[in-house]
Amino acid sequence: MDKKMTVLVIGSGGREHALAWKIAQSPYVDKVVCIPGNGGTAREKKCQNINIPATDTLGLVKLAGHERFDLTVVGPEGSLVAGIVDSWPKDLRIWGPNASAARLEGSKIFAKEAMDRYSISTAPWVWFYDQETAKRWLDTQSDRDLVVKADGLTGGKGALVCSNREEIRQAIDRMSSFGEAGKRFIIEERLFGHEASLFLLCNANKQIIPLETAQDYKRAENNDAGPNTGGMGAYSPASHLTPAMITEIIAKHHPMITKVGFTGFLYIGLMLTDKEWKVLEYNVRMGDPETQAVLPRLETDLALLLYKAAGGEKCQDEIKWSKQAAVTVVMTEKGYPGDYQKGDVIIGLDRAKIVAPNAIIFHAGTILVGNEILTHGGRVLGVTALGKNVASARKTAYNAVDLITWGKNTAYRSDIAKGV
Repeated sequence: MDKKMTVLVIGSGGREHALAWKIAQSPYVDKVVCIPGNGGTAREKKCQNINIPATDTLGLVKLAGHERFDLTVVGPEGSLVAGIVDSWPKDLRIWGPNASAARLEGSKIFAKEAMDRYSISTAPWVWFYDQETAKRWLDTQSDRDLVVKADGLTGGKGALVCSNREEIRQAIDRMSSFGEAGKRFIIEERLFGHEASLFLLCNANKQIIPLETAQDYKRAENNDAGPNTGGMGAYSPASHLTPAMITEIIAKHHPMITKVGFTGFLYIGLMLTDKEWKVLEYNVRMGDPETQAVLPRLETDLALLLYKAAGGEKCQDEIKWSKQAAVTVVMTEKGYPGDYQKGDVIIGLDRAKIVAPNAIIFHAGTILVGNEILTHGGRVLGVTALGKNVASARKTAYNAVDLITWGKNTAYRSDIAKGV
């Protein structure tokens, strides 16, 4: 490459901070523009925040036409489902699927129909657009654990795991609380086993390249109790996902990915048992918080890799990864994923970096006001550490977490990657 790039990263969460942090490490990158970014990206080397909402597609397209970004990386699923890739100037490179392919995340029904069409193993399911019809169906069923999922985007909060008939009926009623996203919903059998996340890089040259694996923790409380969240922590690599499984999963998905014309990061959420794997869900972007655990282990130049992939150029088949493990602990505002407050002053960030130098603090729901970092969302920070194994990385991550606080509203799980 003859010139240094200016890269745009769209989004404001921990995933986008990790992407911007990794892209900025490239010697081919001069500047990373983060829209809107957060308190962490505001302090990151080579990074600049611009306060435009990630949902303002028209404003972003106009800015891209003026600034001529060499590469744009879209973080949030909402922007992808809304069709930002379709609206982007055709002569500029943007990384992510178009709106049609993004339905793999934007509609649970579309995703399940695709799995069935291509014989991809998943839980038995049925869909409804009427709550009373769903309850009548439930009355005909035997007692078993089921999961009720809103069809549309809910920020990771629309999957309700139920253990008895009354919980299922309550979950059906709760679909209306998700607004448009919950007008249609599915009910599927609950799967048991080990969860894992597999990320695939799918480029316009019809290459499918696996990235490193991760396992995340969805429930808000220790021992996988409490409501589902966007993610409370993660570790990488996922201990139960073998190379043979990855090869099989890619082969099984290749026809679907090719037919859909998918370009971007495809996240495959999996349930693993001793005998088989089944797909839980798809995301059409990197996971959050899994990105914070995966990217610190990446040794290949991410900016150059995505620049080539977005342009349809052939990428190297082998991506280099550190042999170290990574653990990410998400720190939240007390009350998340329910009601929580904003505006608490975060203290201890600088001390954590000194005491635990191997820790990396990715910001999610933060904002920079003067010289202070304030909480600005439910998930506030993703504290990541590398180590020779998961146990070592976990110890360092929690050493850093113990030094960071915003008072009585600080919350986090204490069992992320415990016993792995």
